[in-house]
Amino acid sequence: MCGRLILFNPMDILARFQVSADNLVPRYNMAPSQDIPVIINDGSNRLVMYRWGLIPYWAEDISIGNTLINARGETVDEKPSFKYCLPRRRCLVVADGFYEWRREGRRKYPYRITLKNNELFGLAGLWDTWKSPDGEVIHSCTIITTTANELIQPLHDRMPVILSREAESIWLDPNVTDSRLLKSLLTPYPADQMSLYEVTSRVNSPKFDDPECLVAALPRLF
Repeated sequence: MCGRLILFNPMDILARFQVSADNLVPRYNMAPSQDIPVIINDGSNRLVMYRWGLIPYWAEDISIGNTLINARGETVDEKPSFKYCLPRRRCLVVADGFYEWRREGRRKYPYRITLKNNELFGLAGLWDTWKSPDGEVIHSCTIITTTANELIQPLHDRMPVILSREAESIWLDPNVTDSRLLKSLLTPYPADQMSLYEVTSRVNSPKFDDPECLVAALPRLF
């Protein structure tokens, strides 16, 4: 799964994705229900801030978003919450890292995961627009997951879909609607191009969102 994101270098977004990223600040522990940076194509690519946790347009209550922070790539074209978004409401969630937890007995230990070159990447996402009974409009998104690669497998059996640069352009192309082609992009990112290290339990709480979240944990004695 994917439940926390990092955007350490937001000023690199313009060079990496050719979209403006004015007023973005570094984020070290982005959590569900918060607004996160995503790229959509509504005639041209642009960066917007959408609530993390998809609220389908047909939902009766906003709380459904708390359970839809991720979408399984294998069934994304089947589930009612996502299948209408796949052909026409796709996005890239912009990040340069994420956290995953390794369970050992009753405890869980967090790890920071990045690309080896520390570059920004785009996660495959979906978005939707929901209107509340009193007229409030909320744009929200979800992150698609796939089976974990060899690096992530010891931590969790799922990982977010990191798209290659070639796949990003296909994913954002509004003229592409073939679900088979789109699902073929939802594969594990190569493990040999990623790295990870254990961080402290500070990231367990979303109230902490500062550089200390990236500090490596001290070696544990067994």
